[in-house]
Amino acid sequence: MRRRGGKGLRANSLWRLVPYLRPYRTRLIVMFVVALASIGSTIAIPLMTKAVIDGPVRHKDEHGLWVLGASAILLGIAEAALWMLRRWLVKLASTGVETDIRKQMHARLQVLPMSFHGSWQSGQLLSRIMNDLGMMRRFIGFGAVMLILNLIQVVVVTIMLLAMYWPLGIVVLISIGPVVAANLHYERQFTKASRAAQDQTGNVATQVEEAALGIRVIKSFGREDYSFERFDEQARTLRDIQLRKVKIMSRFWTLLEVIPTATLVIVLALGAHAVGDGSITLGTLVAFITFMLNLVWPIASLGFLLSMLQETVTAADRVGEIFDAPREIVSGQRDVPITSGRLEFRDAGFRFPDSEEWALRHLDLVVEPGETVALVGATGSGKSVLTGLVSRLQDVSEGAVLIDDVDVRELPLPVVRKVVATAFEDPTLFSMSVRENLTLGHPDATDAEIDRAIDVAQAGFVRDLPFGLETRIGEQGMSLSGGQRQRLSLARAVLAEPRILVLDDTLSALDVHTEALVEQALRSVLAEATGIVVAHRASTVLLADKVALLERGTISHVGSHTELLATVPEYRYLLAADDEIDDAEHDETWLSDDERDALDEGVLVGMPTERSADRRREDNCEGSR
Repeated sequence: MRRRGGKGLRANSLWRLVPYLRPYRTRLIVMFVVALASIGSTIAIPLMTKAVIDGPVRHKDEHGLWVLGASAILLGIAEAALWMLRRWLVKLASTGVETDIRKQMHARLQVLPMSFHGSWQSGQLLSRIMNDLGMMRRFIGFGAVMLILNLIQVVVVTIMLLAMYWPLGIVVLISIGPVVAANLHYERQFTKASRAAQDQTGNVATQVEEAALGIRVIKSFGREDYSFERFDEQARTLRDIQLRKVKIMSRFWTLLEVIPTATLVIVLALGAHAVGDGSITLGTLVAFITFMLNLVWPIASLGFLLSMLQETVTAADRVGEIFDAPREIVSGQRDVPITSGRLEFRDAGFRFPDSEEWALRHLDLVVEPGETVALVGATGSGKSVLTGLVSRLQDVSEGAVLIDDVDVRELPLPVVRKVVATAFEDPTLFSMSVRENLTLGHPDATDAEIDRAIDVAQAGFVRDLPFGLETRIGEQGMSLSGGQRQRLSLARAVLAEPRILVLDDTLSALDVHTEALVEQALRSVLAEATGIVVAHRASTVLLADKVALLERGTISHVGSHTELLATVPEYRYLLAADDEIDDAEHDETWLSDDERDALDEGVLVGMPTERSADRRREDNCEGSR
């Protein structure tokens, strides 16, 4: 997984939250006013205590005692109400910010290229969109507010202490120094441990997701123990990192507990002496100690809040990695109507990011409206990559792909995705109703259109489900068979009514009888659209008007099925295992086992087959001599 980072990103991570806070600025301003009022009530209580002791208690004024006592109670109630109002206002703002960022992050993930999703574990993305945003919400709603208010309280109370009796105020002021020094000492260690913990949380999430999605494979091979051991290893690593964080924080918290306690003992001793010699009154000492106790929590919580700040900076860094990832696939601005669906590859080439090898190169192919071309090639020859270029799942690295003589990179992405529909070999279904899955590309489809698509894909089994089209299928459609999922994926692509229909080996999981029914129904659909069919079977090839043979990343031959069978040995080899070809289409006679081996070498290793065969014959001749 690639990461982006550095000091510049860390320094700006929290500032990047400011635009998300602006819509809630009114609530935040009211919240801070309320919070300052609550601090004022907190400071007023010790002063009122001083007034009670030095006034009614000292002079035995019962009426004054009742008045001041009732005022103190009302002040305490007001303080509690203000705290409740503050928490309600800040929670509204923090949850709103979290929701806004989460929605934008999800939208960002939708537009990032396939190369990004191929290089990131899904668990890492899940950890960022859930755990890291949750950490940021907690800091906005609690950590940031308390950090600011506690710092204000420390400053105001310290000034009050110095004003009441400066020798004791100096003692308290000196005690703050070691706390700041301890924070600076442990901050860097905690930041590293925090980042490691959050990254490892993503690894654990990935392990859980893989085990859940692959449960059938795990069970079929009896590898439950192996799966648990992999998870246990990741979970133990996370525990060790968390313990390292605890170890760092325990040292920090120990200092934060010892320093205020030691300061309180010193203040009590010096304060008692000052009362004894008349330097201060008893009420002043009680108020001083109360103020001192009011400082214990703000100072002691400083470490916790600063550690939360570091975790939030780390979380913001991790979320920023998603927003900073290059988009690569950018929507075009040329808004022209696509009427016919003529498709052309013009010297097109593609290579994956960070790779020097070309996956596809020098592709030249034209598919006219209403025409269907079958892509045939060995495994790994680049057929799926080629189909992805049509719908701009990837963009060409050189050359161009054109629809109606317009470069697809110049067209708006919604237009391209409307014009092109793809049914994949490994279909993805979502945890929602059958109807919602089918209408993903055509939300306004009528019942008649849905029924037609179901009939074309021979997916009538959906009508027998417990609630018909309203039946909710499980995650990834795992409650259905592979063939059923493929037929639903095909029906979804057909229902979209595209000008260009791409079938990426969509019928591979179907039995021959169902495949024949689907192909018969597909002919009428392909007659109205431009079709690209990735084929491994002769029966699928026969759907096409012409065939393009893909070898070593380029189209080497284009022609009809019959022409390629007669003239291209590589094509015959790729379809030779198909009984229909062997029995019905031609009677292939191999001159010798060596010639068959030469074709194996040519297709699988990459040597030109005629040259390989010639060399074999030469070797045989020399051996005979």
